[in-house]
Amino acid sequence: MRVGVVVPQGWTGEFEGLPGAEAWGRMAAAAQRVDEIGFDSIWLFDHMHTTPVARDVPSFEAFTALAALAPLTRRVRLGQLVSCAGFRNPGLLAKMVATMDVASGGRVELGIGAGWKQEEWEAYGWGFPSLRERQRHLEDSLEILTRMLHRPGRASYAGETASVDGAINEPRPVQEHLPVMVGGNGRQVTWRIAARFADELNLDNMPASEWREARRDLEARCAEVDRDPGTIRVSVHVWWETLDAAPSRVQLLRDYADAGIDRVMALVRGAARDVNELDSFAEDCRAAGLDLAVPAA
Repeated sequence: MRVGVVVPQGWTGEFEGLPGAEAWGRMAAAAQRVDEIGFDSIWLFDHMHTTPVARDVPSFEAFTALAALAPLTRRVRLGQLVSCAGFRNPGLLAKMVATMDVASGGRVELGIGAGWKQEEWEAYGWGFPSLRERQRHLEDSLEILTRMLHRPGRASYAGETASVDGAINEPRPVQEHLPVMVGGNGRQVTWRIAARFADELNLDNMPASEWREARRDLEARCAEVDRDPGTIRVSVHVWWETLDAAPSRVQLLRDYADAGIDRVMALVRGAARDVNELDSFAEDCRAAGLDLAVPAA
């Protein structure tokens, strides 16, 4: 099982009281340490306002921050946990992701979901469509994204909520197949969308014990679209609250590995104040029997 780290970016208020420049310095230092230690990947949340309530504290935007972190790191993969389909035109998003992949030397993964945080949608002028409309837009977005990222030539698609007509996406991503990860716990609609489009399904804090039973639903969604369920990876975003409250982080990680989860990602929130918290988490990962990359020299 691989392990990714959500580096502190401010979404949980971890940079409260810090000026923006100092907050960025801590975020960059954490990303570099993640790369050095040997974790699989770096992830950022795609939110504009803090959680659980909106506060006037530093919180960095995911895509511009990842682009800035790319040249500060060497081997770690870079992704969003997960981006909101409704925040960006999907054709533009495909162009952004391809550009980032070229600039990072082929290290980008695209995480995407339907979105949920109503107050920030409304604060930024997006309104707040119904869940079905948001899911429909996620599906249309993935049609466009996969055509622009995974297929040669110009992309055309006319959906209910989004379209492209002869869209050019050059330069192409460095990766022959840039991984797409769909996030969400909706076993009917979201998992069917993931079965159609995703290389990876990302579950939001689902316990390992629940996944053992839920696996059958993903297998059913794959059968509906004639896909081998063995071809879709499954990851879990472990909430920082769950990580911090676990009686044993080692056992928590072992449980996910034993359940057949391919990757976990978690915010090591304490790294906003002490970057050595990342080393402590790495020790727990190794104690759980997980292989991290050889630390950089």
